[in-house]
Amino acid sequence: MSSSSQLRSLQSLWSPAKKWIASYGSIFNNFLGARGNPWELKESTRHEQGEELRIDESIPNIGEIEKIIGYNFNEQSLLCQAFTHSSYHKKCESYERLEYVGDSVLNLMITQQQFLMYPNLPPGMLSPLRAANVDTEKLARVAVKHRFHKFLRHNKPVLQKRINLFLGALPKYPLHSHGLIAAPKVLADVVESTIGAVFIDSNASLDKTWEITKALLDPIITPEMLETNPVKKLNEICQKHKLKVQLIDLWAQNRTCEVLVGSQFRGRGKCLQKKEVALNRAANEAYDELVRVLGCAKS
Repeated sequence: MSSSSQLRSLQSLWSPAKKWIASYGSIFNNFLGARGNPWELKESTRHEQGEELRIDESIPNIGEIEKIIGYNFNEQSLLCQAFTHSSYHKKCESYERLEYVGDSVLNLMITQQQFLMYPNLPPGMLSPLRAANVDTEKLARVAVKHRFHKFLRHNKPVLQKRINLFLGALPKYPLHSHGLIAAPKVLADVVESTIGAVFIDSNASLDKTWEITKALLDPIITPEMLETNPVKKLNEICQKHKLKVQLIDLWAQNRTCEVLVGSQFRGRGKCLQKKEVALNRAANEAYDELVRVLGCAKS
């Protein structure tokens, strides 16, 4: 099938979704807390103990954010919501609903892009490729690249600490660490909420949302850039050489994980924030050690 035929076929798949969104825009409206115009989100007016409380949901430098994103919002309150963590204050409209929308839309758009760009790749290759482009670390890197973390509104000091640790770890892995550094979920969340905000503000235009998203995600990870997860690499080399591998979880005790290969210690990894990262670090160290001992090439 030619690429133009694939595009027409794929567009026919999106058409029912677009019609559904047009017909049921009020569902998104109610879901996001909007009133009046189906895609409009007004500032909230709350009442507490009988007294009216006006909550300022504006961001002073919102124009700068629009310039970074490359999109001017019809309803800037959507963008304010996209950059507001639930800890900002107890009456705030947080980004969580927009994040939910953005997550779904992002996966759909990446699937569409890869389906058209790689017509010969089987699902077994497309799935990890999509995952690499939408995982927490990739999106957290997008947030840092475009300085989203500078505009994030929150009142949770531990978030800033995690962000700073992430910033310090990035130079060692310019493109992606493949699970070796702990990426703060809050950074990935704000990218997804921004995508969700653009989608809603543009009347559910996948074309406009992809135009903005594609620029934000650049560089998009290609099959040539894709690397195997450290645990998978370790298992593969052990299977090839008929070696028994044992992963020891000590994270609850001292935030570490260890790897034994053929009853011999081969690697240790530590991470205070995430056990998965500690395990990946231990597996990566063990893999590098086995490559050295066995004298084989890295995969």
